Amino acid sequence: MALPIMAKATAVWLVDNTSMTFKQIADFCGLHELEVNGIADGEVAVGIKGFDPITNNQLDPEEIERAEKDPAHKLKLKYNPAAEGELKRKGPRYTPLSKRQDRPSAIAWLVKFHPELADSQISKLVGTTKPTIQAIRDRTHWNISQIQPVDPVALGMCKQIELDEAVRRAAAKKTKGGEVMTNDERMKLVSTEQSLQMDTEPKIPASMSGLETFTLSGSDSAKEEPSEVLDAESLFNLPKSGEDDDENSAED
Repeated sequence: MALPIMAKATAVWLVDNTSMTFKQIADFCGLHELEVNGIADGEVAVGIKGFDPITNNQLDPEEIERAEKDPAHKLKLKYNPAAEGELKRKGPRYTPLSKRQDRPSAIAWLVKFHPELADSQISKLVGTTKPTIQAIRDRTHWNISQIQPVDPVALGMCKQIELDEAVRRAAAKKTKGGEVMTNDERMKLVSTEQSLQMDTEPKIPASMSGLETFTLSGSDSAKEEPSEVLDAESLFNLPKSGEDDDENSAED
């Protein structure tokens, strides 16, 4: 599928200037739906200026209007010879100078949350070398005490769809090898789309021992009353006022 020039900047413009769904924008720009959601929330593509696809001869205004009226409509990119070869490029991933200092944080995140990924996969995702990955795995990196794990997608070093694909391949390879995965590993190997479709588990148990006798204020059920009413004098074994008068008269 051909992608527009400056796909992420185009997505920024479409989010700001149209009412299309995140899925429509993601499909047109070759991004993950969560990335487009992050652009709308101001968490992804921070500082990127929108790239108008209409003035740059990538979309017709009628095509955008049609997509706004029909959420199921897929945008069609106008043919542009300059966009040829943008989808796949051979060779290592290029990382801008401004983001190279964030590579150790991205590697630490992948090593921590996706240890099943091979060094070659991590190298392809964030554009690093295997010795650097191994140093972070072994915690022998010269700056390991200052490295904080950060999602590479949030850093803009790879796309969510690329990370999901790498995780899926790692899961298929591990299953094919006959290895048994634990529940925690299965959760890590689930893609973002699959995890969003899972049923949420209740964080608090439905019933807990010791809480059955308590009810919320304002409920119709009656609260349990103590078997007898106790006053302060009976709690502290103090004699009643009448007994004090009798004892004083007897002493006189």
